[in-house]
Amino acid sequence: MKKYLYILFFSLLTVCSFGQQLPQYTQYMLNEMAINPAVAGKDDFADVRSNSRYQWVGITDAPRTYMLTANGPLKAKNMGVGMNLFTDIVGPTRRTGLNFAYAYHVKLNDKDVRLSFGLNAGILQWGIDGSKLVLHDEGDQSLLTTYQTRYVPDFGAGIYFHKKNRFYLGLSAPQLYESPIGLYPGVTAKSRIVTHLNLNGGYKFDLGDDFKIEPSFLAKYASPAPIKIDGGLRVIYKEQIWIGGAYRHNDAFTALIGFMYKNYLMIGYSYDYTTTNIRKYTTGTHEIMLGIHFSRKQAATWEKTSAAAPQIN
Repeated sequence: MKKYLYILFFSLLTVCSFGQQLPQYTQYMLNEMAINPAVAGKDDFADVRSNSRYQWVGITDAPRTYMLTANGPLKAKNMGVGMNLFTDIVGPTRRTGLNFAYAYHVKLNDKDVRLSFGLNAGILQWGIDGSKLVLHDEGDQSLLTTYQTRYVPDFGAGIYFHKKNRFYLGLSAPQLYESPIGLYPGVTAKSRIVTHLNLNGGYKFDLGDDFKIEPSFLAKYASPAPIKIDGGLRVIYKEQIWIGGAYRHNDAFTALIGFMYKNYLMIGYSYDYTTTNIRKYTTGTHEIMLGIHFSRKQAATWEKTSAAAPQIN
């Protein structure tokens, strides 16, 4: 019986418009492209990152989220482009999204300080497997015997103020067009995507020559749900190794760790311990992030390494 109660809860959480609809990530400070289109092309290299999140491990049909982002600069024109592909699976529901981003970067007084403006557009696919639902009213079973799916357009915008390797502050608005989902007849007015607001920021403080400390935050809002706030802190050694923790208000405590190999290959891991009553049924949440940088400078490094390697005849 508990299994069916959880399935119904997850379904309502995802399909209805009375809460956060966007995928949740603990390592938000390491993949801002998933939050804000204005981030596209902010660095002098192309960047690809992926997140895999397994929430509430131990609960049947608990949320699973997979994401792939990519972005890079168009230097000659102070522009950037990017993309975000994700799948969010919650019980019998699945939401898949693909959007493309464009950003324009304006240099301010300091050459390293920029103000960026971004737009994104794409498509969302919403689906629900009716065969996995158990309803109280048996008369409604005819509506829930097959897999229902709908495609809706997705648009968003964002601004981003940052100084390289020092600070950033971003504001984004995903799902600006509140398109009806309409998976089932008669519920179109209640079932729709809703506009979200994301505000995130961070600052790196130097602690001697080798160490830095970076506090960061992410505030999320979607009417009529209350504001959800994440706050975190990383200690970074030589821009290569980091360890830290975070807290999501009324939700979870988090531990995270990561490593950057030769400034181009990144791996990060986080573990969430939930503070809500659902902790009685789960061992926690795991999230893995992988990233890779592509640049001419890095390519030259690879070429030198290859040339220096011993040749075997």
